[in-house]
Amino acid sequence: MLRAVLDTSVLVSSVLVPNGVPARLLDAWRAQRFVLVTSPPLLAELKSTLSYPRLRRKYPITDAQVDRLADALAGQGHLVAGKADVSRSGIRDPNDEIILACAVDGEADVIVSSDLDLLTLRSYREIPILNPREMLAHLEERYP
Repeated sequence: MLRAVLDTSVLVSSVLVPNGVPARLLDAWRAQRFVLVTSPPLLAELKSTLSYPRLRRKYPITDAQVDRLADALAGQGHLVAGKADVSRSGIRDPNDEIILACAVDGEADVIVSSDLDLLTLRSYREIPILNPREMLAHLEERYP
């Protein structure tokens, strides 16, 4: 089965826009159309991002909702350490290295991101980097 890393931007968007493409990707994961690969650093970043006061003021996000999502990702996804050495990745933003490390450790088939720094790489160690719409199209093509 296809193994995918969904970066924090995709997961956050799935919470903020419940009917958007990122939310449909999360639904596809829940329907077991792919294996979601994640790591403690990615989960920590997700929880931190969804706790930003500016997001909480604009969107009705609760601590319980964030905890449920993080627990589901950790418990039902494939959890890896996310510690692979990716220091020579050439990525502009070193904060994105946690996504690449997760993908390497989890032997991912694809990375899904909305982050332009990642998308401009197009692939890392032969792991394609797709935007959410491309990933959804790939799933619908592969698993109609």
